[in-house]
Amino acid sequence: MRKVIAIGESVLDTVYCNHKPVSSFVGGRVSNAAASLAELGLHVSMVSECCTDMVGDWVVDFFEKHHVDTKSIDRYTDGSTPLAAIFKSDEGQDTIVNYGQYPANRFNVIWPRIDEDDVVLFGSYYAIDEPQRERLFDLLSYAAERKAIVIYLPGFQHGTQFNLTKVMPNILENFEVSSIVIDHDKDINTMFPNQDSDKVYNNHIRFYGSTYIHITPGESTAIYKGMDKTVCQYSGGDTNNHLGWQAGFIAGLIYDLIVKDIKYSDIATLSPSRWEEVMHTAFEFAECCSRSDNNCVTSEFAQQRGVSLNQ
Repeated sequence: MRKVIAIGESVLDTVYCNHKPVSSFVGGRVSNAAASLAELGLHVSMVSECCTDMVGDWVVDFFEKHHVDTKSIDRYTDGSTPLAAIFKSDEGQDTIVNYGQYPANRFNVIWPRIDEDDVVLFGSYYAIDEPQRERLFDLLSYAAERKAIVIYLPGFQHGTQFNLTKVMPNILENFEVSSIVIDHDKDINTMFPNQDSDKVYNNHIRFYGSTYIHITPGESTAIYKGMDKTVCQYSGGDTNNHLGWQAGFIAGLIYDLIVKDIKYSDIATLSPSRWEEVMHTAFEFAECCSRSDNNCVTSEFAQQRGVSLNQ
């Protein structure tokens, strides 16, 4: 069976409303998508790091309960596991404050095996920031050489401070090794101010030959490849849980690529009609995850979809 290798931060999110904590869960699109895919029966390895503290135990326990392989999560002892405090406002604008301390010597992970047509999902601050960036890019380059499907989420935990000019070469290098790039408005407004998805694709991504998918959570997706642009409308219900919607969308896309046996060599020539079929599955996953308690597929959804996966 083809494998999924997910690379990203392991962060515990706590949501506050009216100055009171209302929920805590392992957050991040990469982490939540990995948990959903493993719950469906796919072989998923999480490549990440967290401390040997109680929060780190909570994070690893979350992955293991969803059947994610955690052998590639580095458990450091000098520091603390990252936390994100998400403050909800009545106007719908979230304020995010990040906490946590990493050791000086970071990202001593055990790389999982990568074979042709496996799916490598990566993103977050890991993908652009040193020192872990150098080691991660070595793995990505190897994955591209092995003809794995490399999917890049150029967004990162909002509230994180960074020098855009300094990290831009890393972002462009990530475009170069990626088969598929997926982002949304908040991502591109941070990286490429005053540019819409058309300009981002034509000015920064098209040159590298990657398929570019721009999502508007709860509304639509636009798929760019070569000179073509295909827009798919989402017909599900409204949602305020954009993180869950995105995590579900990503999981559904990867699920469909594997279940429908869409390989690395197929990505470059996949027709608009086939992409629309992939989007249909991704939207169904997005709908489920946006309404779940932890931004992952429900057990009922996993049982239903897992049957077709095992056939």
